[in-house]
Amino acid sequence: MQALGYTAVPALLKYLRLAERQGLDLDAALAAAGLDPADLQDNGRRLPSEAHEKLLGHFIAVSGDPLFGLHAAEFVQPGSWSVLGYITMNCATLGEAMSRIVPYEKLVGDMGTSRIEPVDGHVRLSWSCRHETADIRRHMVENVLASWLLYARWIADMDRSPSEVWFEHQQPAGTDLAEYQAVFGCAVKFEQSANALLVPMEYLGVPLRQADANLLRTLEEHALALMAGLDDDEPLPQRVKNALRLLLKEGLPRKERVAERFNMTVRTLQRHLQLAGTSYQQILDELRQELAEHYLTRSDLAVQDIAQYLGFTESRSFHRSFKGWTGMTPGEFRERHRR
Repeated sequence: MQALGYTAVPALLKYLRLAERQGLDLDAALAAAGLDPADLQDNGRRLPSEAHEKLLGHFIAVSGDPLFGLHAAEFVQPGSWSVLGYITMNCATLGEAMSRIVPYEKLVGDMGTSRIEPVDGHVRLSWSCRHETADIRRHMVENVLASWLLYARWIADMDRSPSEVWFEHQQPAGTDLAEYQAVFGCAVKFEQSANALLVPMEYLGVPLRQADANLLRTLEEHALALMAGLDDDEPLPQRVKNALRLLLKEGLPRKERVAERFNMTVRTLQRHLQLAGTSYQQILDELRQELAEHYLTRSDLAVQDIAQYLGFTESRSFHRSFKGWTGMTPGEFRERHRR
């Protein structure tokens, strides 16, 4: 059985709000999950996903509500997805908001992974749950898909629905299909190949009501810093990349400073990276390319500002390196992807 990892505190609050409205005993629920009320006071805290599973399992058992997960989605808020929620709220369009889910979802927890892909004039936004217990898995999946939709309606100030909603599981016994359709506003299909929302392609251009490009950049930088702190179980090359991601904000870091973060000498660090099939320079170049493409396609920053942020002393060096990575100048890359 795979390790379940962690869940950010805000992801649990939807369940607690619904339980409170249903008149359930919250203290008993927390005790059943091995949690203390103080555990939920810090939104930045990460709790073992086993506790998440126990808490949800308790509510499913005592509530008598076969759609507890689906109904809990009603309480979704920006904070329900930690920093990711505020990032999506400040994007310019619904499509931009959707594009942020995959890179930052680990900040919400390790409950599952998302995927976005075009399918016949639609975008299929799917979620694969990592929890294996069937009942827990179903309630989590229904909560995530309903939360996505209700939150999108709120940030875009719209009342649109997907074309279809898919679930891998069977329709639960004792439930009414009309109740699902009332939440999603569209056809809901069970026993499908994925858990997904099928979103019409034109929805991607829907503007969001609270877009703030400057705040978005600040939030994404904060999110990247948080992501870099979640790498204890990652291979050394990824941890070096995360360390560089943080240090680049202060200028191009010296190798010695990066090695110190891992209690190594530069020579030892280089040897370990070589054994892993890479090098310090290769990791730095990969990170610079990743960040350059990110800022060229997702911000209006001037090319010279991006070059400076990535530690290039002059724009010409950045242009030369970027063309070597992609075969295009930064301006050509930005124009092609925006078009």
